[in-house]
Amino acid sequence: MSDHVYKVIELAGSSETSIEDAIARAVGRAGETIKNLRWFEVLETRGHIEDGKIKHYQVLIKVGFTVDDTVA
Repeated sequence: MSDHVYKVIELAGSSETSIEDAIARAVGRAGETIKNLRWFEVLETRGHIEDGKIKHYQVLIKVGFTVDDTVA
């Protein structure tokens, strides 16, 4: 088993539907341009209230991915 090195970034995802959807949107969008996604951690959860009702959910997450060990 080889040793892994991880890069960690922070992302903010939002959704009008749910916290889970906000997470899925952030991870899904990151997966379009970042290879080797491995894990995420929710750092903050917040939302926007409009007319006494929840309008948007927002999450701040850390995402970890393995650094490609191929040599260019």
